[in-house]
Amino acid sequence: MQNLKFRQIHLDFHTSPEIDDIGVEFDKEQWQNALKLGHVDSITCFATGHHGWSYYDTKLGRKHPHLSFDLLRAQFDATKEIGVNVPIYLTAGVHNMIAEEHPEWREIERDGKFAGWTDDLLEPGFRMLCFNSPYLDYLCKQIEEVVSLFPNADGIFLDIISQSQCYCRWCMESMLEKGFNPEKEEERLAHAKIVLHNYYERTTAVARINDANMPVFHNSGHIQCGNRDILKHFSHLELESLPTGGWGYDHFPISAKYCHKLEHDFLGMTGKFHTTWGEFGGYKHPNALRYECASMLAYGAKCSVGDQLHPSGKMDMSTYKLIGEAYAEVASKEKWCINAENVADIALLSSEAVNKANLCARDDVASDIGAGRILLEGHFLFDVLDTEMDFSKYKVLILPDEIKINNLLKTKIDEYLAGGGKLLLTGSSGLAADGSGFLFDVGAKWEGENEYSPDYILTNEELRPSFIDSPLVMYLPSQKITLTNGQSLGEMYNPYFNRQYEHFCSHQHAPPQTEPSGFACGVRNGNILYLAHPVFSIYRGFGAVAYKEYIINAINSLLGKATLKVGLPSTARVSLMKQADHKRYVLHLLYANTIKRGGPLTLSGGTVSGRSDGVEVIDELVALYNVKISLMISEKIKSVICVPSGDKLIFEQSGNEIRLVLPRLECHQMIQLTY
Repeated sequence: MQNLKFRQIHLDFHTSPEIDDIGVEFDKEQWQNALKLGHVDSITCFATGHHGWSYYDTKLGRKHPHLSFDLLRAQFDATKEIGVNVPIYLTAGVHNMIAEEHPEWREIERDGKFAGWTDDLLEPGFRMLCFNSPYLDYLCKQIEEVVSLFPNADGIFLDIISQSQCYCRWCMESMLEKGFNPEKEEERLAHAKIVLHNYYERTTAVARINDANMPVFHNSGHIQCGNRDILKHFSHLELESLPTGGWGYDHFPISAKYCHKLEHDFLGMTGKFHTTWGEFGGYKHPNALRYECASMLAYGAKCSVGDQLHPSGKMDMSTYKLIGEAYAEVASKEKWCINAENVADIALLSSEAVNKANLCARDDVASDIGAGRILLEGHFLFDVLDTEMDFSKYKVLILPDEIKINNLLKTKIDEYLAGGGKLLLTGSSGLAADGSGFLFDVGAKWEGENEYSPDYILTNEELRPSFIDSPLVMYLPSQKITLTNGQSLGEMYNPYFNRQYEHFCSHQHAPPQTEPSGFACGVRNGNILYLAHPVFSIYRGFGAVAYKEYIINAINSLLGKATLKVGLPSTARVSLMKQADHKRYVLHLLYANTIKRGGPLTLSGGTVSGRSDGVEVIDELVALYNVKISLMISEKIKSVICVPSGDKLIFEQSGNEIRLVLPRLECHQMIQLTY
């Protein structure tokens, strides 16, 4: 496993050929001063960008037409001189210069259109290349040239890695030669997967042609849960997750919870931008970067911040002052984050991993996102798993909404239950694919999907939201269940009718009938709890506090005594790490008040239009005081201190329970518990 640096920069340099004087203001001393100001220990520099031009002395590609010297060499040598690492970036999936010179190498869609980031050739944007065309030969030769010219590079970063259902001449010929039917989507997807794996094999091999240990990362913008067969081509993982760039603040923690269980070292990647990649002159508040970097540490990752170099080659000192405020804190905290293992009560089995989503997709899997948010907001300690990981050490295993269970997974879950594990099923998870009913003894009989939607639930007192005593609307279809040997968790109510043209009521759905339907909204049988609705997807879509309380109450009723209890608002985040080598636990507490700003905007004659949403930002940090903490830890605790400050905290230990109060939390606090 590669040991990554903690304080990295990803320095975008996608520079138009229409801009003059590329790199003319590059100055070694100014470059080095920027890295020092930013407390940077690794910076990824560009050999090529999406426009396709090279920034080094190439014999294969085309140097940027307005670059008069080897910019990459100047950056590389200046960086190495001060002991900072330099991975090298090459564009891969998009390459506009090649797309213009060899349009036949582009990905072709079914309707004959070229694939790319725009639908119109007259619109600005980048063009997708097909990895099944001779372009792959060109790309491999360019990688070989770069690693030969820079043999002491600290890695190769290859970007925009995907392969669609391409209809170019090479893909059509290849599908027919391999016996695939181009008219069937599943066979086109299978062929695309073969093409993509060939890309991974060839590019990784050539990146390591001179150094078998050369770090290599292939960026697709998302680390797909369960897609393990490609990981042998990765030295490490980089979790692209710009909160303001469309990912949001909950994407990274959930992704990190999965990657932490893999063998690869990994880093989180945010940006200094107010919005996302490609923004010149945009700056997020320093407090936002402080929080984002602290979050990376809390979830076991190293840190990377995206920046974009001005075409002149001059570093933006405002950016490195901004980054430096966050990275100075990271530097002071690193030793409490090395070789730290996440402590978890709950395992969330990823529906993305189980259901094997499209290899090339970056879809928002609602059940996973909703479940992750509930676990984060409920301050549960959890991991995200695929089917190859060990279930046995977790108190509760959650199968969110839509888990399809084959024989191997059924056997594994049966063994988990036999060992005393507890199982939470929701929606269609746990149902046989053939419609024969439940695969586990949930204590109820399955009667099919409810024909009414939405419907309503009135739960028992234990699960009921604190402010509701009437039926609660549930916006996605439920499964109908009748009790056998289980305990009902509440009643289901149907509406008078579904909203249709021949009968509807008011502005939305019809109200609940006055009498329950006879079906239960959930059931508990021993170590298995089942909720009839896809509650995590509903929460992902609607976010109602009533749903949050209902689901959290259900999880708590199954979990029992949790390892951690904290008196924090739901917007706070927690994690508990163990550094066995140092005989200590490290508790991370995070809090920042986010606010959504901006929104749809069209300016007459302006350039800002079509924004469908605002931007979630952090600026002011509000402190929390006298945070109560309870931990269940088997070891005898000798001391509790805030790190890195060293402030001692008074604590009580009774049996396995440790109780303490943190006087003040602002942004991020680590608490060391030594045993």
